[in-house]
Amino acid sequence: MLEVRGVSTRYGQITMLRNISVALHEGEIACLLGPNGAGKTTLIRTILGIVRPVEGAILFRGERIDGLKTNRIVERGIGVVPEGRRIFPKMTVEENLRMGAFAEWGTREVEGRLAEIYGRFPRLGERRRQVAGTLSGGEQAMLAIGRALMGRP
Repeated sequence: MLEVRGVSTRYGQITMLRNISVALHEGEIACLLGPNGAGKTTLIRTILGIVRPVEGAILFRGERIDGLKTNRIVERGIGVVPEGRRIFPKMTVEENLRMGAFAEWGTREVEGRLAEIYGRFPRLGERRRQVAGTLSGGEQAMLAIGRALMGRP
């Protein structure tokens, strides 16, 4: 499903990732672990197209995605829950969730996805009109995960 093959990246003249290969199959869950500066964030940014690899290939569902713009990669179904939640604190819970489906605004499918998220996280449904910045830390974490799931990753 997601395959990183021999990817290397640089920031300027500094090599940040060297010959990284990872494969994730549908239904698998993976965790990137390592100390600060190990390249965890750089790998995620490279998969998302924010950082361009200087070597290697990134495939998603058998299609090369390295070289695509970030919005095209996200449209294909790759989602990220950023560290520190990074919600939109002045927007409501529902507005935050809708941001996760930005590529399909105005479609009936978005309403169905909202219902799914509220089914998984009933607390978010109860607070759908509440300003997100007033949620507890755990509720904000649910919201960040729900927003990522809105994109059908």
